[in-house]
Amino acid sequence: MNAFYKCSALLLATSALALNGCSIMSSDEESEVATSTRPAMNVVDITAIDRMPAEDDTSDNESNDEDDMDAYGAIGQPPMYSSVQGAYKGRPLTRHIGDYVKNMTQDLISNMEYVNEKTPVGVTHFALLDTNLQQTDLLGRQMAESFVHELHKFRIPVIDFKATEYIRITEDGDFILSRDYLELSSSLPIEYVLTGTMTKHQGGVLVNARILGMESRAVVASAQMLVPFYVVDALIPSDGSKKNSLRDGVKLSRG
Repeated sequence: MNAFYKCSALLLATSALALNGCSIMSSDEESEVATSTRPAMNVVDITAIDRMPAEDDTSDNESNDEDDMDAYGAIGQPPMYSSVQGAYKGRPLTRHIGDYVKNMTQDLISNMEYVNEKTPVGVTHFALLDTNLQQTDLLGRQMAESFVHELHKFRIPVIDFKATEYIRITEDGDFILSRDYLELSSSLPIEYVLTGTMTKHQGGVLVNARILGMESRAVVASAQMLVPFYVVDALIPSDGSKKNSLRDGVKLSRG
């Protein structure tokens, strides 16, 4: 009899343990389902209201909009931007000409000789290689301005030879820079000059930069880089026009 009671008690305990395990499993499954249906904490829905499709859109447009969005609700392809004058139309840039000048400056510094914090440097515009080296464009001018900034960051003394000895006050503004050589000083302590050439290349503009000794004409630093066309085309003239614009080596004209 005692053995019988012990066996019955053992069976009851095993059954209770099994039922308890089932209840634990069911509760765990319920928690997993609740977790999967409940939104995650600290997750912000960044889907903008203006990205939502209109009510009168067709199902095809809705499916296309969903395909263009990534997992975070952002549009896969950025929107197109254009200026008021229509001179610029394209996608927002992630890099500009200053970023490429920064990389070229690092190349110049890495192989530079004789130039230090006590040798003044002048920076000229970059010339078009297939001309008489007396012509430039907006890219050549902006690259010179960017190189002045980058060289100064490396504590190299840069002399702006276009600065006059006075401030000209006009109706258009107050200026100290000039392109009239009669207003500029003819003797400046420039020992080295940073200059370069540009060549239109398939897919971009090939830029050759170098630092020369004013007296020796020796090359003491050099760098080379291909600037993509979409970065060059992002430079807009002050009049808002796009004269002589090239795209992948082909001159574009509006009919």
